[in-house]
Amino acid sequence: MNLADMLTFADIGQLSRIANHYQCECNGNSKHELIQSILQTIGRREFIEHHVEGMSLEDLRFLNGLIFDGRRQFSLEELIACAQQSRFTEDARERESPRDVIARFRQRGWLFQGMTHNTRYLFEVPEDLKRRFREALENRFRSELMTANGEPAMYREEPELLSEDLILFLRYVQEHEIPLNNEGVMYRRNQLQILEKLHISEALVGKGWRFGYGRRFKDYPNRLSLLYDYASHCGWIRENTDRLILTTAGETFLAEERREPMMQFVYFWLRLYKGPIPNLLSLAYWIERCSREWVTASSLYDRMSSLIKPFFYDSPESIFEERILRMMLHLGMVRLGEDGQGVRYVQTTPFGKSAVHKLLKG
Repeated sequence: MNLADMLTFADIGQLSRIANHYQCECNGNSKHELIQSILQTIGRREFIEHHVEGMSLEDLRFLNGLIFDGRRQFSLEELIACAQQSRFTEDARERESPRDVIARFRQRGWLFQGMTHNTRYLFEVPEDLKRRFREALENRFRSELMTANGEPAMYREEPELLSEDLILFLRYVQEHEIPLNNEGVMYRRNQLQILEKLHISEALVGKGWRFGYGRRFKDYPNRLSLLYDYASHCGWIRENTDRLILTTAGETFLAEERREPMMQFVYFWLRLYKGPIPNLLSLAYWIERCSREWVTASSLYDRMSSLIKPFFYDSPESIFEERILRMMLHLGMVRLGEDGQGVRYVQTTPFGKSAVHKLLKG
């Protein structure tokens, strides 16, 4: 429902609290006047922009979480979890409780409780406000982005290469005896042989903690671990005691000589990575909206960094560079360029634009 509909169903007590918050001049005993006054106030073109610009980082993250969550309605527990997730520091968590945040959003008329028997304990953001908030946030994020003068001297993109390398990986498994160590991991010699066959080379994993981005992320390089986990998820490979084998389903897939759609890898990446990066969908959306033309990677990070929560050993910058931007390159969603002075640039590909659109549609 839109804001006008929700105001119509709201009781006069909530309408009065919203009107008082915005200092609306109207008859507080008239529900009709209250609604009209609130709609006139919130409906002003500069209203959303003004509030977004003055919003704290915590409120901005909470709002971002609400408008990009696939659910239209939230329980109180889900709202509390979302509010807690938007508080990155201990100071922010001590400053205000999640319930206070929710109460403030309700007082502003940005969050409403359900009106029917089935929805009375659920909360919802008006659909028209979601659209306006997205537009205002986009204006905020696009401001101060540094664009390229023309096309960078060189750039890299990887259209369909992940799909082609999946075939090469499966063929290697089919044609070779691949022993596994006690942890079920391929030996480095086999890893190197596989990487030599693939279109995109990667360095082998060194010492250090790696976890959170897939079942075999701790054992294999980023892109290879995504390929490996995807093939395992689809049932095309199996760790059979002490060796890796191609399954009957994997043999059938190779025999059919078809290519896996790149969109399937995008869905899988989102599924794997949204654990450590809960707002990954919104970050992919903002990157797509902010880099429709060539923009510097550094200015893009400056605009996105406030939304990225550190994950154990991963800083916001390494999450942006390695887990999001680099993976979006491998997925064919962005191009990465560089000019003669070594300045790095990002641009969304046509596939990246359509992929984000499909992700939002669910």
